Amino acid sequence: MNEPRRIMPLPLGGGELGLPYSRGLMARSLMAAGVAGHRAYALASRVGDELIERGLIEIEVERLEALAVDVLGEEEGHESIKRLRRYQELRELDLPIMVFIGGATGTGKSTVASELAYRFGITRVTSTDFVRQTMRAFFSRAFMPSIHQSSFEAGDVYPDADDPLAFGFLQQARNVLVGVSASSDRAFEEGWSLVLEGVHLVPGMVELPRPELAVSVFVVLSIEDEEEHLRHFHFRDEDSSERPESRYLERFADIRRLQEHVVARAHREGVPVIENENADKAARTVADLVLDAAEQSRTVTR
Repeated sequence: MNEPRRIMPLPLGGGELGLPYSRGLMARSLMAAGVAGHRAYALASRVGDELIERGLIEIEVERLEALAVDVLGEEEGHESIKRLRRYQELRELDLPIMVFIGGATGTGKSTVASELAYRFGITRVTSTDFVRQTMRAFFSRAFMPSIHQSSFEAGDVYPDADDPLAFGFLQQARNVLVGVSASSDRAFEEGWSLVLEGVHLVPGMVELPRPELAVSVFVVLSIEDEEEHLRHFHFRDEDSSERPESRYLERFADIRRLQEHVVARAHREGVPVIENENADKAARTVADLVLDAAEQSRTVTR
């Protein structure tokens, strides 16, 4: 008689058989597989209770799927287990995950980046603005004027350009991407997974690692509705006294025009554009793209 197929809820501490089951870590695995946070914890708790009751450290695939259907409903339950298997396969690839999130100012890049990093257990999250701030310490305003302005203000130092806004922004992006490339190259060389977000990640100017070397994804976030976009600046103002809302509102038309520019380039370069009407939903969409990229990497490395 054949043994029942088994799946080990992920991750169990270091992923070795016999380590204690962790509801929190399994919930994160389920979230990476696309299950909403509160529902992921509900299923992880149900699985944990069953393992304790049965004195086990692993559970049959069929039983896990039955529990998922019971907690999440039939359609979501079957789909979540299917995606959890894909997440397992991603982990088994043993390749770094490199996620690049572009988009105009105020499109929720940092929120989605943090959510995605949590779901995949990625500890290295950085922004192109951080790189720009670092570069400002080394290059004077006279030598590299664009990096001393915000992305939507960079055109102010190139008033004679045909389109100062676009010219200044792209000039700033080119300069900042030199530092960004150094950071991502270091992560890649060390085998570190990384989530990098920022307005300077412009489609056509960012090169991803080959799929046999890393599971890499590049997306652009956008907010089509102007009122919703404006609300993001209101929330940002509440979170930071150093970034007053008025500064963004005064240049909101420029920010919207840069969004149009970046989105148009994304469509032209085949970079996915994700409407960020909800950060959790956007993070799930990016997570799906990561799992798709993992399948491509697995195909190439076979």
